[in-house]
Amino acid sequence: MGLLSIAIWLPIAFGTLLLAVGRDENAGVARAIALVGALASLAVTLPLIGGFDTSTAAMQFVEKISWIERFNVNYHLGVDGLSMWFVPLTAFITVIVVIAGWQVITDRVPQYMGAFLILSGLMVGVFSALDGLLFYVFFEATLIPMYIIIGVWGGPRRVYAAFKFFLYTLLGSLLMLVALVYLYFKSGGSFDIVAWHKLPLPLSAQALLFFAFFAAFSVKVPMWPVHTWLPDAHVEAPTGGSVVLAAIMLKLGAYGFLRFSMPIAPDAAREYAWVMITLSLIAVLYIGVVALVQQDMKKLVAYSSIAHMGFVTLGFFIFSELGVSGGLVQMISHGFVSGAMFLCIGVLYDRVHSREIASYGGVANTMPRFTAFAVLFAMANAGLPGTAGFVGEWMVILGAVKFNFWIGALAATTLIFGAAYTLWMVKRVYFGDVANDDVRQLTDINGREFLMLAVLAIAVLWMGLYPKPFTDVMHVSVTELLAHVAKSKLN
Repeated sequence: MGLLSIAIWLPIAFGTLLLAVGRDENAGVARAIALVGALASLAVTLPLIGGFDTSTAAMQFVEKISWIERFNVNYHLGVDGLSMWFVPLTAFITVIVVIAGWQVITDRVPQYMGAFLILSGLMVGVFSALDGLLFYVFFEATLIPMYIIIGVWGGPRRVYAAFKFFLYTLLGSLLMLVALVYLYFKSGGSFDIVAWHKLPLPLSAQALLFFAFFAAFSVKVPMWPVHTWLPDAHVEAPTGGSVVLAAIMLKLGAYGFLRFSMPIAPDAAREYAWVMITLSLIAVLYIGVVALVQQDMKKLVAYSSIAHMGFVTLGFFIFSELGVSGGLVQMISHGFVSGAMFLCIGVLYDRVHSREIASYGGVANTMPRFTAFAVLFAMANAGLPGTAGFVGEWMVILGAVKFNFWIGALAATTLIFGAAYTLWMVKRVYFGDVANDDVRQLTDINGREFLMLAVLAIAVLWMGLYPKPFTDVMHVSVTELLAHVAKSKLN
């Protein structure tokens, strides 16, 4: 069993143990087990960073064992520069979520912690799988714990939000399953994803495959117009659910475009790039305007996530190294920034039990330490230079301007909209006079809350000031992918 297998199955094992702990009488034990499991899972992923060879685009830390021998299905794992950073990011966010729910969750604590640890292992499986069927199993399995997290620990409309989340994402994936089966037979009975990249497919077949994958991955991102499940899911999910949903689960769809759509159907990807660019620009522009009118803080940040993920897909489909690398950097930075934004909303909600912007005002007067963190994360969300939120967006804008000036100019408007809706929220929630008795009675963050926000603040500033470790890892793999996409399979 290699590092990737341990990174997948260790959190799943701890999650299963937590389910066995069972009752809330054992809540203290459950929290301790969850923290140990999350920290151990994070520790396992750190050697991946230290041992990763940045000079090659080949898959690394590869494991391959026959799984279903009759159908040539393998338990096949590996990571390259496109996927490596998402493994430690997933484990890191899981640690933050366990700490965030330490005192807040009092009902069914073992099941809550167990669901997040199992979800963590499954998401690492998605980023590591090199077998098509194994990828599909992990990709679909992630729906189950998140469905339970929203449906059990969510808000008043949690059942509606959980069903909507599950149905949207499941239905989109069914066409992907058809595509995987087609590729299996076309490749002579193999589910090897890397081998699929080399299949000589006609444009008609590539087009059908491209849109089959599009159906699965666009919902997961989510792209306009199949984005409507996300605001509902975020609003009803508990804070930890929103953090994982924004920080990791949305990235599964964007990653799918890089691993499946572009390398398997490169001619179709170039042919229909205009569709992806158009939908991405709509997400950046239209969703940015929608975010401006939101009164619920969670909805505002949810819509901003859709706009930021529009930047990711735009970067991918302008087929430049700046664009693809910028999209990947944006995926990682969005994991830190959006996770931190939802945690800040959770801190306020735990005290006032309202997410409405109108319920606050002058929070800086009673929670100065918390406000310092919240404003930092808000500035990162708006793309302030020196923070993680700036790097990826700037790279995508530069790549887009080189590709087409007007596309770059339209994409750059997200910085204006992002600043507008973020500063609008910051001004009304944190600054000015104390608005009401609820705000007047607020207490500043405790040690646990300070720890989780401080760790995320370090990550946001580190990535904003020194993104080189992230871009170095992805550089060779991005170059290889673009060279592959540029080479037509039709000749």
